[in-house]
Amino acid sequence: MTITKTVAKGLEGVIVGDSSICLIDGNEGRLIYRGYDIHDVAANLTFEEVAYLLWYGDLPTRTQLSDLKKRLREERPIPGNLKALIRSLPLSSNTLDVLRTTISALGTGTPLKKPDISDAISITAKIPTINATFDRLRRGKEPMDPRPELGHAANYIYMLTGKEPDSIKTDALNKYFILLADHGMNSSTFTARIVASTWSDMYSAVTAAIGALKGPLHGGAPAPVLQMLKDIGSPDRAEAWMRDELKAGRRLMGFGHRLYRTTDPRAEILREIASTTADKKFFELARQVEETGIRVLQEDKPDRKLYTNVEFYSAVVMDSVGLPTDLFTATFAASRTAGWSANVLEQVANNRLIRPETEYTGPRDRKVVPIDKR
Repeated sequence: MTITKTVAKGLEGVIVGDSSICLIDGNEGRLIYRGYDIHDVAANLTFEEVAYLLWYGDLPTRTQLSDLKKRLREERPIPGNLKALIRSLPLSSNTLDVLRTTISALGTGTPLKKPDISDAISITAKIPTINATFDRLRRGKEPMDPRPELGHAANYIYMLTGKEPDSIKTDALNKYFILLADHGMNSSTFTARIVASTWSDMYSAVTAAIGALKGPLHGGAPAPVLQMLKDIGSPDRAEAWMRDELKAGRRLMGFGHRLYRTTDPRAEILREIASTTADKKFFELARQVEETGIRVLQEDKPDRKLYTNVEFYSAVVMDSVGLPTDLFTATFAASRTAGWSANVLEQVANNRLIRPETEYTGPRDRKVVPIDKR
């Protein structure tokens, strides 16, 4: 008897494991970290507290948070050989390529071992420093060392600009880091867990995750969103521009999500942040483009529920903070590493090698013909 298997393209709807880290309710538009609603989390916590929550499962006490901040502070500087490696890379390099290369280099020369929390802290602490080092070098400036009194978000802005960050921008970036820290079994997180399931190390898992994040269908959309807004230019041009894009068979970047059937809750929070940090005229443009895009997509694709996703207002917020456009996805990684590493730790704590199957659709029973008869 032939057993018929159902093929789920892209593993859509397939449960590949269990996790206590993150819950996504796409119908209700809810995102929950370890039992806490994302609105509550973003309104009341720092990124460091959220990282602790993802790694350990509970919110830290004052003493536990102080200890984590100390460990992050100690791990932020990057060694001289890594700085030399970054200096040796072409200044035109994609920022994700730089990050992927340097995280891989960090893992060289160390014995293969089971991933642990010290790896998670070290990599998470260093990614902003790596990003800022390369960005300053390519702009002809010397890198800035992290300052011990500044946190994850504030240090990132300081190392990029060389200036003390203002509280509004720091708070905006802190909330961005919180909102992007984890999001279930997305492509890059699944990649990290696959690597971890082979008993590989944390550096290999995060390097692989960065490779997955580079793809424009996963983490690379904020920059195209910003370009879309600039191309549209004014609210009165939005509808015609969007209809032309759809007619040409192109996607509207920043709209739609595999899981959400209503507004992405992260987009709601980022919209509110953008309203206070972005240029008022530019924010109003984004707001009008959002409303127009939702209406046009409902008319063009009535069988689908397409709303703005996290990347739409991520673009507006990161631009308002002053980040270079081509650093947007690498900045995403500066946040998501907390989630990647939390998932790696969860994977190895109760591991089984991830080994899915495919449905074979090729020919059968072919016979090899000698080369002179082919």
